[in-house]
Amino acid sequence: MRDRVVVVEAPGRVGLVEQDPAPLRPGTFRVRTLFSGVSAGTELSYVKGTNPYLNVTWDADLGLFRPGEPSTPYPVTRLGYMQVGRVVESATPAVAEGSVGAMTYGHRTGWVADPLAERFVPLPADLDPLLGVYVAHMGPICANGLLHAAAELHGTDVRSLGDGARGRRVAVVGGGVVGLLTALLARRHGAASVVVLDPTPQRRQAAEALGLETLDPDADDPAVVLKTRWAHTAGDRGADVVFQCRGQAWALHLALRLLRPQGAVIDLAFYQGGAESVRLGEEFHHNGLSVRCAQIGRVPRGLASVWDRERLSAETIDLLRGDGDVIRKHLVTAVVPFDDAPALLTDLAERRRRELQVVLAV
Repeated sequence: MRDRVVVVEAPGRVGLVEQDPAPLRPGTFRVRTLFSGVSAGTELSYVKGTNPYLNVTWDADLGLFRPGEPSTPYPVTRLGYMQVGRVVESATPAVAEGSVGAMTYGHRTGWVADPLAERFVPLPADLDPLLGVYVAHMGPICANGLLHAAAELHGTDVRSLGDGARGRRVAVVGGGVVGLLTALLARRHGAASVVVLDPTPQRRQAAEALGLETLDPDADDPAVVLKTRWAHTAGDRGADVVFQCRGQAWALHLALRLLRPQGAVIDLAFYQGGAESVRLGEEFHHNGLSVRCAQIGRVPRGLASVWDRERLSAETIDLLRGDGDVIRKHLVTAVVPFDDAPALLTDLAERRRRELQVVLAV
């Protein structure tokens, strides 16, 4: 059986390519895909042509984008990082044949993996395997946000994800998948209040169905609403921490306005078009605020040996065990056949279709 792979051939052009399966080498294992989740931010940036890797060179040694050959030119042949597969062959005792696990090998129907080079996170038998799309990467992105909030308070002495949320007033800007999972994690880890802010009615409805409070940033000024409600001492009002999960400049500006003085925005967004309209001379300057990027490429300094990706995946599984039923019902808005992926991704990129979470089923 040949493998089918989703490929972005050029901006706006997505196709399926058939490939001969790779041979099973000693020490490797073969998986057949069960489910493959779509990341509407990162993946669509390749379909729309807005990802910086498409246009310039990423110098990993210097940590800089520089003029030169694109780091990821078209065609993009490895798209996506939310896969669940069943092991159908194994040439390593490290991974058992028949086991089901979460991986990050992109939208394809089959894959041969080396467990020394790639993560395979076994899924517990009591977890809906469809929800496993969150376990290897997307859930850890959100858990890493809470970890950064904890590090803002405790430095390297972080014992629990709750160290940054427990008893605190939490605002989440953006009601997409990252925002909603982050809000659920904050609630699960003891936040005193969690409010999700998003201008899209469908996203607010999903958040409310998950049991989360919402505010419409286009209605009454949410900064006034929350700073009136969340008082600390005289002249000290607002959110203890804001998780910024929508990659638009207005969202970062709003996140800064929601914070109490000397608070921190934990930023999980991907600003594909930059953030030129963020006004750093206003609340950011006058309230002594901070913005902390919490992308999954790194955990807070000094915590990598304790809070590795495996632990963040374990935190994700814990969340899914507790809230999996409502996540499956209200966050996963479409399950479509794998072969429909090209039309689906194109429709999402062109905004002809709007979904919270789409999962491709093989």
